[in-house]
Amino acid sequence: MNRNENDMLEKEEIFSKVLRAGRRTYFFDVRSTKADDYYITITESKKFTEEDGSFHFKKHKIYLYKEDFTAFSEILEEMTSYVLNNKGEEVISERHQKDFKKEYVSDKSNDEIPSTESFTDIDFEDI
Repeated sequence: MNRNENDMLEKEEIFSKVLRAGRRTYFFDVRSTKADDYYITITESKKFTEEDGSFHFKKHKIYLYKEDFTAFSEILEEMTSYVLNNKGEEVISERHQKDFKKEYVSDKSNDEIPSTESFTDIDFEDI
């Protein structure tokens, strides 16, 4: 990359945030148009691991322009509220992960929680 291209890229990115979520990473970037107006890019990067241990990333990008901010925000809020109101905040797919352990939070004091000594540890691979 020559110096002029590098300067253009640096000018283009104005403000950035990153959200890491398991195998996915979301990049939120404010960028500048040639006319020096701002827009947002949202990039999802997902890591895929091959059988040989190597990996690659697949990226998907959304460009969001100022004229769409209000409608986009309203619809996003409506959709997230719908999901949370109808399915709650628990991530159901986590139950299907091999190492899933549900953590329960109790309002009771620790002396009211039953001891694990009364439970038998069973490994289903032994059955």
